[in-house]
Amino acid sequence: MAKADNNQIELPSHIVQSQEWGEVKTLLGTKSVMMKGGVRFTLHKIPILNKNFGFCPKVNPEKIDWQEAGKIGKDNNCVCIRFDVPNSIKGKYTSTFSKHCQKSPKSTFAKKTVFLDITKSEEDILKNMHPKTRYNIKLAAKKGVVVKEGDEKDLDIFLRLQRETADRQKFYIHKDSYYKTIYSQLLKAHLVHSLIACKDNTPLTAWLLFVYEKVIYYVYGGSSNEHKDLMPSNLIAWETIKLGKRLGCNYFDMWGIADNPDNEKDPWYGFTKFKLGFGGEIIEFEDSWDLVINPVFYRLFNFLDIVRWFVLKRR
Repeated sequence: MAKADNNQIELPSHIVQSQEWGEVKTLLGTKSVMMKGGVRFTLHKIPILNKNFGFCPKVNPEKIDWQEAGKIGKDNNCVCIRFDVPNSIKGKYTSTFSKHCQKSPKSTFAKKTVFLDITKSEEDILKNMHPKTRYNIKLAAKKGVVVKEGDEKDLDIFLRLQRETADRQKFYIHKDSYYKTIYSQLLKAHLVHSLIACKDNTPLTAWLLFVYEKVIYYVYGGSSNEHKDLMPSNLIAWETIKLGKRLGCNYFDMWGIADNPDNEKDPWYGFTKFKLGFGGEIIEFEDSWDLVINPVFYRLFNFLDIVRWFVLKRR
């Protein structure tokens, strides 16, 4: 799978920089701060230090007022503002960030994703898929898997399947209240959808999808431990593409893949291979950068963060 041509991709504004997402984060207890140009970051308390960490994901670099960012960061007692995986092709704004920031020791968002152009006809999209992916979509439908669009009362299905998946694959998820708040708030703005794949009315796979600026995003998902041979995830992805087309979207953003898609030892290898099967292009974003506000506390914060993750991984 080839990387996208830097000159051909114009990345639309990302949903996590939207007003609606800022309102969601505030409701969840994380204050959202807005700068000029609509740039938003959230404030996160740092235990022990009595300082804040500013988190600014998926920003459009052209909208950053660096002088204002430094002042607002200082006014909000931040050790730094982390521009986490800015919403730009890697290399395009590296020199700009390097003038004002230093590279972050880690990223929260994945640095690569798969973008699928869904303005093409369904026939062309299917034709560009890996043959095995196309076969699995047909197999799921033939075996009686049906995908329906869920509503707020179906959210518990998603939550249950996501917990099953997290237990099986050993990754962290938020409390149920987190997803319920996101869903209820974004639903008011018509920015969230859910799809559920079932066999004989038994839910097998459920996805939460965001829709913003003509992009449909696969953000959260969960699957049952049973009937994986029915390939419900392949069918639900295909129905996501068709939903995106009905909603007038231009792209399907599959929300993160492994840094090296060919590394079979990477824990993300399986779902990376799954996503690439749909024929999209690999997009590599700009690295994460930190605008350091307080150098001494910034170094201490990074040390404490290393210790925290070391402890969590040993539990």
